[in-house]
Amino acid sequence: MPFQSDDLDDFWRSLEQGYTGSSSYSLRFADESYRVERILTLTGIQFNCRKMPHQTPDIYALGLPKPIVDLLVGFAPESGLILLSGPTGMGKTTTASSLLAKYLTTEGGFLYTIEDPPEMPLDGVYQAKNGALGLCKQTPVENERWGDCLKSALRSRPRYILVGEMRTPETASQTLRAATSGHLVISTIHANNVEDALNSVVKYAAGAGLDERLASDLLARGVLAVVHQRLEGIRELHPSVRAVFANPNLLAADPVRMAIREGKINLGTIMEQQTTKLFQGKPLFRTDI
Repeated sequence: MPFQSDDLDDFWRSLEQGYTGSSSYSLRFADESYRVERILTLTGIQFNCRKMPHQTPDIYALGLPKPIVDLLVGFAPESGLILLSGPTGMGKTTTASSLLAKYLTTEGGFLYTIEDPPEMPLDGVYQAKNGALGLCKQTPVENERWGDCLKSALRSRPRYILVGEMRTPETASQTLRAATSGHLVISTIHANNVEDALNSVVKYAAGAGLDERLASDLLARGVLAVVHQRLEGIRELHPSVRAVFANPNLLAADPVRMAIREGKINLGTIMEQQTTKLFQGKPLFRTDI
């Protein structure tokens, strides 16, 4: 349908006035929030604008498999890394934000986000169901200084940290350190599958000066879950998910942590076994250790 709008000129001016110098930025216009990509083309400036929802959706309403969501929600008291992977535009940030919103509304605690730019509406105060207080502060990344933002986040002593995207060596290195120092960290990464996501984290972290074996050991100690998500369908999109989980109890022998530590990240069999258990309602990990 031909697009018609009586405020397009005003919107265009707002796009130009809101430009921060970064190709990605947030814009508020007519009580709506947008994520904007500003691109210089041969014929001029092109803006890609994505309207953001007024509320972060409930994670149980996203169409993800309930047994997987139940397990992710159950990680709220733990510390470690939950990594959401997949191609661009497959809902990784929506899933990450919805999971963190669930933590804030059920368990409370302080959430610090590092995003380029901030997307889902998370900032504010929450009254958790258990009576605790929840608080979220969303922060933008300036000049691609993800590592500096993470260092600042740790000084704020948050319970949860959202790293909008793991795409630089320093980001990966600092994220692993945060995940192994008592924080629950959720991050997204572009990857083709679960194994590719884990390998990319190790390679990124090694690029920041960490020895690759040390990077593998940090990831093995810190990882809680890796979820690979794609949106499929023609008329209606629905998420297709593959996931692997590590035992939160670091004293227990765990095949996922062992494979990562040894650099033999081939987890197909483990993922199939875990998926079968989850959908049969069986616990993934022993609790008598």
